[in-house]
Amino acid sequence: MTTTTDSPPRPATRTRLDLAAPLAAAWLGGWGVLALLSTLTGAGYPFGANDPHGADVSLLRLLPVDVGAPLFAGVLLLAAVAALAMSGPVTVRRPGLPRALLLGYGWTVAFALTVVVPDARVLIVLGYLPILLIGAPFDWPPVDYGQIFDWPLAARCAALVGGVLLAGALLLWQRRTAGACPACGRDDHERGWTTPAAAARWGRWAAYTAAVIPFAYAVTRFAWAAGIPLGISRDFLAEMRETGLVWAGAGLGGFATVGAILTLGLVRPWGERFPRWMPRLAGRRVPIKLAVVPATLVALSVTAATLGLMSNAEFWHLTGGFSLASAPMLLWPLWGGALGAATLAYHLRRRGACTRCGRPVPRP
Repeated sequence: MTTTTDSPPRPATRTRLDLAAPLAAAWLGGWGVLALLSTLTGAGYPFGANDPHGADVSLLRLLPVDVGAPLFAGVLLLAAVAALAMSGPVTVRRPGLPRALLLGYGWTVAFALTVVVPDARVLIVLGYLPILLIGAPFDWPPVDYGQIFDWPLAARCAALVGGVLLAGALLLWQRRTAGACPACGRDDHERGWTTPAAAARWGRWAAYTAAVIPFAYAVTRFAWAAGIPLGISRDFLAEMRETGLVWAGAGLGGFATVGAILTLGLVRPWGERFPRWMPRLAGRRVPIKLAVVPATLVALSVTAATLGLMSNAEFWHLTGGFSLASAPMLLWPLWGGALGAATLAYHLRRRGACTRCGRPVPRP
């Protein structure tokens, strides 16, 4: 394997990437203090039995309320200290037990905050958000928005933000301590799977997989809206039509269909340049973050939703166990992983030479 002509490393300058660690420390520390206050006052803990909306779809329902607040306080405050330590200068660049322990703890906390805590409610709100925003001026759907956008939902979103910030801090520190560029992660040993050509190959399979699964989910919801009991009993379908749930399902199906189409943009030309029918944008390059950020958010939300739903007995009861109704959701773990992989491939394929270290794009 060879690379393009070498470029001398550029002087190290501070960029927005260097803000990940201090921001993570401040965010996690602030929420850790709130969890500590909740421990001392006995009020404000938003999960488990204290959350009537998400108690059945969250793994945190298994955690007693009187244990949850002090556990969150300890975990978040310790993670804040770890993030603060990672914000300092790196003087030693060799693996060791302290580095392994810090990375192991940090990535475990980041996983818990981004995948375990948010649960299915974040994905549900994301799915209904277009309907809620469009229908709000017309008082439809007839729901209490104060019960939807409440403190438990805010806490879940805060956990997701904190987890992403911590993951960014960990990634940068891990690169620094390995002698790689903090910005792009490249070092003197290029890896074949990160080249644009390789990423285009395996990213295509990941993108198609991530597009098929939500579309299969949408087909079942559209069938119910059309009066076809696909994977469910006719009595259950009649009950959903009476309560209006079938139309809510159709709305989620529409959201899933749009998501499936946008996922294909990760491997199609119109995902790199805006199509001709878009005024003022036609032909312009699509900003990489415009695709990567929302795709990453959906990948995390889908994975988080899977953990809670798969462990919920009510979910299996409503869908009648394994059926055409539950099968698409059983594939959600694959959906989240495939979408994350497709997003990474899109980033690897479109990134150029690093503006920080000067290393060129690796070529096969």
